[in-house]
Order: sequence, then C-alpha cells, then structure tokens
Amino acid sequence: MANEPMQAPAIEAIAMARHVRSSPQKVRLVVDMIRGQRAEDALQILRFAKKRATRDIEKVLRSAIANAERKAEDAGASLDVDHLFVSRCFVNEGSRWKRLRPAPMGRAFRYQRRTCHIVVAVLEHHQAAQHRQAAAAAEAESHKGVKGAVKKARQALVGKKKQAGKTRK
Repeated sequence: MANEPMQAPAIEAIAMARHVRSSPQKVRLVVDMIRGQRAEDALQILRFAKKRATRDIEKVLRSAIANAERKAEDAGASLDVDHLFVSRCFVNEGSRWKRLRPAPMGRAFRYQRRTCHIVVAVLEHHQAAQHRQAAAAAEAESHKGVKGAVKKARQALVGKKKQAGKTRK
C-alpha cells in the first residue's frame, strides 16, 4: 500500500439559492435537463431553454463554478473549468407565502405563492484530478532539482572564493 500513488481528491463545489420565487415543479423541469452534463454544456442548455427558471439556475451554476475555482486557488491547485461537470442538482420546496385575494360580497380567498431552494454541485472529473496531481508532483520535482542545483552552484562558488582567498596570503 505504501507504493500506491495517492488518489487526488477531486474538487467539488456547491452553490445554493434559497427562497427562489418559482414553483419547485417548474424548476425541476429545467434542472433535470442539466444533471450530469459538463458545466459548459449545461450553461449552453440553460441559455437556450425557453423557461423562466433558467435565469435562476444559471446564476446558481455560475456561482458553483466560481466556488470551485476559488477552492482550487485556496488549495494551491490549478483547475481547468472545462473538466467540471454537474454532479448533483436538485430542487427542494421552500416556504409558502400565504396571500389573500378579494372575493365577492366582502369575502377573501386564500392562495399560496410557492418558493423553492435550488442546489447545484459541480465536481472535477476524476481523470482531470489525477492529471492535476501528476502535474503538481512533476512541478515539485523539477523545482526540487533546481533548488538543489542552485545550492550546489553557490557552495562551489563559495568554496572557490575561500580557496582563492587563501592563496593570496
């Protein structure tokens, strides 16, 4: 087990919009279209779908992508946005707003304005995560060699200066 290379953790980011003023049933129709798609393809689907809910979902998806970029930046890793895909997306029912509508003869009818919570998670493809880890390891190895070479060159120069200083006396 010690010789096995460690699996690079794939970067996952989540974004959520709460109390969106749209029915969960209507939003689920759009969310079902982008589930499992690449992030870029999902944005294209949302751009050309003729549903009002696409604006809110696109905003949440863009936020999830930005969260993934920020997470990678904080971890010191390089993230290629082209390798992100929509891993999870779902819509839950939010709170209902109770409202009254005037009715004949001084009465009132109650109705409800539905809201929903939209959750979108993007995940880096596992092959891209392995490639990113390999690139980071190669970069670290190349820097290690450079640091060692510079150190050896400095020691050689210092050694020559000391030897040159001793011969002058």
